[in-house]
Amino acid sequence: MNDSLNLKDYIREIPDFPKPGILFRDITPLLAEPKAFQAVVDRLADYYRDKQITAILAAEARGFIFAAPLALALGARFIPIRKPGKLPFETRAFHYELEYGSDSLEMHTDSIHSDDRVVIVDDLLATGGTISACIELARHSNAEIVGCAFLIELAFLNGREKMNGCDVFSLIHYDAE
Repeated sequence: MNDSLNLKDYIREIPDFPKPGILFRDITPLLAEPKAFQAVVDRLADYYRDKQITAILAAEARGFIFAAPLALALGARFIPIRKPGKLPFETRAFHYELEYGSDSLEMHTDSIHSDDRVVIVDDLLATGGTISACIELARHSNAEIVGCAFLIELAFLNGREKMNGCDVFSLIHYDAE
Protein backbone atom coordinates (compact mmCIF):
# COMPACT_ATOMS: atom_id res chain seq x y z
CA MET A 1 0.00 0.00 0.00
CA ASN A 2 1.20 3.51 -0.76
CA ASP A 3 0.69 5.50 2.44
CA SER A 4 2.32 8.56 0.93
CA LEU A 5 -0.28 8.90 -1.83
CA ASN A 6 -2.28 12.12 -1.28
CA LEU A 7 -5.85 11.11 -2.09
CA LYS A 8 -7.01 14.73 -2.20
CA ASP A 9 -4.97 15.11 -5.40
CA TYR A 10 -7.48 12.81 -7.09
CA ILE A 11 -10.61 14.76 -6.13
CA ARG A 12 -11.83 17.26 -8.72
CA GLU A 13 -13.69 20.34 -7.49
CA ILE A 14 -16.62 21.46 -9.63
CA PRO A 15 -18.06 24.88 -8.68
CA ASP A 16 -21.80 25.53 -8.86
CA PHE A 17 -22.76 21.86 -9.29
CA PRO A 18 -25.44 20.61 -8.97
CA LYS A 19 -26.67 24.14 -8.24
CA PRO A 20 -25.17 27.61 -7.75
CA GLY A 21 -23.14 28.00 -4.56
CA ILE A 22 -22.25 24.29 -4.21
CA LEU A 23 -18.65 23.15 -4.62
CA PHE A 24 -18.99 19.52 -5.73
CA ARG A 25 -16.24 17.02 -4.84
CA ASP A 26 -15.98 14.69 -7.85
CA ILE A 27 -14.51 11.26 -7.04
CA THR A 28 -14.35 9.98 -10.64
CA PRO A 29 -10.67 10.93 -11.14
CA LEU A 30 -9.82 8.81 -8.07
CA LEU A 31 -11.86 5.90 -9.42
CA ALA A 32 -10.06 6.22 -12.77
CA GLU A 33 -6.65 5.80 -11.10
CA PRO A 34 -6.24 2.20 -9.87
CA LYS A 35 -3.47 2.99 -7.38
CA ALA A 36 -5.58 5.72 -5.73
CA PHE A 37 -8.74 3.56 -5.67
CA GLN A 38 -6.72 0.66 -4.21
CA ALA A 39 -5.20 3.00 -1.60
CA VAL A 40 -8.70 3.95 -0.43
CA VAL A 41 -9.74 0.32 0.00
CA ASP A 42 -6.42 -0.58 1.68
CA ARG A 43 -6.58 2.31 4.16
CA LEU A 44 -10.18 1.56 5.10
CA ALA A 45 -9.40 -2.15 5.45
CA ASP A 46 -6.33 -1.42 7.60
CA TYR A 47 -8.44 0.68 9.97
CA TYR A 48 -11.06 -2.05 10.45
CA ARG A 49 -8.97 -5.21 9.95
CA ASP A 50 -8.68 -6.20 13.62
CA LYS A 51 -12.22 -5.23 14.60
CA GLN A 52 -14.00 -8.51 13.69
CA ILE A 53 -16.33 -6.87 11.17
CA THR A 54 -19.04 -9.23 9.88
CA ALA A 55 -20.96 -6.90 7.55
CA ILE A 56 -20.40 -3.74 5.53
CA LEU A 57 -23.53 -1.66 4.88
CA ALA A 58 -23.79 1.07 2.26
CA ALA A 59 -26.51 3.25 0.79
CA GLU A 60 -26.78 3.43 -2.96
CA ALA A 61 -25.09 4.33 -5.12
CA ARG A 62 -21.62 5.78 -4.51
CA GLY A 63 -21.32 4.06 -1.15
CA PHE A 64 -21.45 0.73 -3.00
CA ILE A 65 -18.26 1.66 -4.88
CA PHE A 66 -16.14 1.53 -1.71
CA ALA A 67 -18.21 -0.83 0.44
CA ALA A 68 -18.11 -3.88 -1.83
CA PRO A 69 -14.30 -4.06 -2.18
CA LEU A 70 -13.94 -3.26 1.54
CA ALA A 71 -16.25 -6.17 2.40
CA LEU A 72 -14.12 -8.49 0.26
CA ALA A 73 -10.89 -7.21 1.85
CA LEU A 74 -12.30 -7.88 5.34
CA GLY A 75 -14.02 -11.18 4.51
CA ALA A 76 -17.34 -9.60 5.50
CA ARG A 77 -20.80 -9.57 3.91
CA PHE A 78 -21.83 -6.61 1.76
CA ILE A 79 -25.34 -5.35 2.60
CA PRO A 80 -26.93 -2.89 0.16
CA ILE A 81 -29.29 -0.23 1.51
CA ARG A 82 -31.54 1.02 -1.25
CA LYS A 83 -34.33 3.40 -2.14
CA PRO A 84 -37.86 1.98 -1.71
CA GLY A 85 -38.95 -0.71 -4.15
CA LYS A 86 -35.45 -1.71 -5.31
CA LEU A 87 -34.92 -4.81 -3.16
CA PRO A 88 -36.79 -8.01 -4.10
CA PHE A 89 -37.29 -9.59 -0.66
CA GLU A 90 -39.06 -8.45 2.52
CA THR A 91 -37.60 -5.13 3.66
CA ARG A 92 -37.37 -2.89 6.69
CA ALA A 93 -37.66 0.84 5.95
CA PHE A 94 -36.52 3.99 7.69
CA HIS A 95 -38.16 7.30 6.78
CA TYR A 96 -36.28 10.52 7.46
CA GLU A 97 -36.62 14.23 6.92
CA LEU A 98 -34.43 16.27 4.62
CA GLU A 99 -34.05 20.02 4.43
CA TYR A 100 -36.67 20.14 1.66
CA GLY A 101 -38.89 17.07 2.02
CA SER A 102 -38.37 13.50 3.14
CA ASP A 103 -36.83 10.25 1.94
CA SER A 104 -36.72 6.57 2.79
CA LEU A 105 -34.14 3.77 2.72
CA GLU A 106 -34.68 0.02 2.91
CA MET A 107 -32.71 -3.14 3.55
CA HIS A 108 -33.66 -6.80 3.60
CA THR A 109 -35.06 -7.93 6.96
CA ASP A 110 -32.70 -10.92 7.05
CA SER A 111 -29.50 -9.07 6.10
CA ILE A 112 -28.05 -8.31 9.56
CA HIS A 113 -28.60 -9.72 13.02
CA SER A 114 -27.91 -8.92 16.67
CA ASP A 115 -24.57 -10.75 16.60
CA ASP A 116 -23.24 -8.72 13.65
CA ARG A 117 -20.48 -6.12 13.90
CA VAL A 118 -21.08 -3.64 11.10
CA VAL A 119 -19.42 -0.71 9.40
CA ILE A 120 -21.52 1.74 7.39
CA VAL A 121 -19.73 3.17 4.34
CA ASP A 122 -20.36 6.10 2.03
CA ASP A 123 -18.23 8.20 -0.28
CA LEU A 124 -18.97 11.50 1.48
CA LEU A 125 -20.08 12.75 4.88
CA ALA A 126 -21.82 16.11 4.49
CA THR A 127 -24.82 16.86 6.72
CA GLY A 128 -25.14 13.21 7.82
CA GLY A 129 -28.79 12.62 6.91
CA THR A 130 -28.35 9.51 4.78
CA ILE A 131 -25.86 7.84 7.10
CA SER A 132 -27.92 8.57 10.21
CA ALA A 133 -30.82 6.79 8.46
CA CYS A 134 -28.51 3.82 7.76
CA ILE A 135 -27.48 3.81 11.43
CA GLU A 136 -31.12 3.65 12.50
CA LEU A 137 -31.78 0.74 10.12
CA ALA A 138 -28.82 -1.16 11.58
CA ARG A 139 -29.83 -0.36 15.15
CA HIS A 140 -33.31 -1.70 14.51
CA SER A 141 -31.65 -5.07 13.85
CA ASN A 142 -29.72 -4.76 17.14
CA ALA A 143 -26.42 -5.10 15.29
CA GLU A 144 -23.32 -3.54 16.84
CA ILE A 145 -22.26 -0.54 14.80
CA VAL A 146 -18.47 -0.47 14.95
CA GLY A 147 -18.21 2.69 12.89
CA CYS A 148 -18.95 4.78 9.84
CA ALA A 149 -16.34 5.18 7.11
CA PHE A 150 -16.05 7.80 4.40
CA LEU A 151 -13.66 8.74 1.64
CA ILE A 152 -14.45 12.45 2.12
CA GLU A 153 -15.71 14.43 5.10
CA LEU A 154 -16.96 17.99 4.72
CA ALA A 155 -16.25 18.83 8.36
CA PHE A 156 -17.67 22.37 8.09
CA LEU A 157 -21.17 20.87 7.62
CA ASN A 158 -20.98 19.11 11.02
CA GLY A 159 -22.26 15.74 9.80
CA ARG A 160 -20.46 13.97 12.66
CA GLU A 161 -23.03 15.40 15.03
CA LYS A 162 -25.70 13.16 13.45
CA MET A 163 -23.66 9.97 13.79
CA ASN A 164 -25.32 9.13 17.13
CA GLY A 165 -22.04 8.42 18.91
CA CYS A 166 -20.63 6.16 16.18
CA ASP A 167 -16.91 6.18 15.51
CA VAL A 168 -16.27 8.14 12.29
CA PHE A 169 -13.26 7.41 10.07
CA SER A 170 -12.67 9.53 6.97
CA LEU A 171 -9.68 9.68 4.65
CA ILE A 172 -9.98 13.20 3.25
CA HIS A 173 -11.11 16.22 5.31
CA TYR A 174 -12.28 19.59 4.09
CA ASP A 175 -12.50 22.04 6.98
CA ALA A 176 -13.94 24.85 4.86
CA GLU A 177 -15.85 25.03 1.61
